[in-house]
Amino acid sequence: MPDMPAAAHPAPAKNRDPWLNEFETHLATDRAASPYTRRNYRHALEEFVQWHREERQAQPAWTKLERNDFRQYLRHLGRHRLGRAAIQLRFSALRTFYRFLVRRGKLATSPIRNLALPKREQRLPKFLTREQMVELLNAPLLALASKRRGSSKPVDELPYRRDQAILETIYSCGLRISELSALKVEDLNSREQVVRVRGKGRKERLAPIGQPALTAIQAYWNQLPTFPGPGDPVFQAARGQARRLSPRVIQARLKRYLALAGLDPHLTPHKLRHSYATHLLDAGADLRSVQELLGHAHLVTTQVYTHVSTERLKRAYDQAHPRA
Repeated sequence: MPDMPAAAHPAPAKNRDPWLNEFETHLATDRAASPYTRRNYRHALEEFVQWHREERQAQPAWTKLERNDFRQYLRHLGRHRLGRAAIQLRFSALRTFYRFLVRRGKLATSPIRNLALPKREQRLPKFLTREQMVELLNAPLLALASKRRGSSKPVDELPYRRDQAILETIYSCGLRISELSALKVEDLNSREQVVRVRGKGRKERLAPIGQPALTAIQAYWNQLPTFPGPGDPVFQAARGQARRLSPRVIQARLKRYLALAGLDPHLTPHKLRHSYATHLLDAGADLRSVQELLGHAHLVTTQVYTHVSTERLKRAYDQAHPRA
């Protein structure tokens, strides 16, 4: 599904299934789901409705659908050669929607409960090496120095200082891009070197933040016309405007610096989070601590990073051991 921004509180569509409208409101208000989750779930449910209309020439009667209906939909998705992750996403939306209906007393049980789905491929997360990470962190100030050499006029440092602070903070704290965008000045505790992070589902956690990141943030703030207040965003969209920088802009700026550092410009901000987790585990951090630092609800989500470290150890063993 394409990346498209979603409204913070989407207005229910007219002439649309009222239960889908209420479910979308439930995601936004009761579950505090991210705009991306709401968008993906909305698209997934609308796809199912479209399939049902074409297949059955009728709107789906959600409380009357049976397991066999969803088996047929699963076969339909398979015939269109959708990947396992795409199928899992669509049924995750349906599963969550049916849990919502059950809790509203519309059904006793979900018709897709325990429905067997194709297992998701185990893809190891991509990440940057420590050396590559250092090159990326240095890229904004190297770009600033290059700009100064090529210009006879004073160069505005602010965007470069801001971008360096953003990269340092993502890597220092292992933040999701949405968490970084939502950071407020009052969330930073420079003395204790911790930052309060608002994660998924309104969950908050405290994450350590290193001195290089704090120094970079201070250098960026020094370029602002006025020092930001406690309720202002840490990273502002424009000079003198207390409006937070959007995740989309952050991603676009990252692509620029990846290219400048000679790295793959298609790497996403989430890959910096992967790098953070992998480097911690490589240095001996325990899995439970990394789980808490990342804000993962389940340990199994964090365990994928152990496979990355293990694979590297295997390669080193194969290359170095005389009887590998």
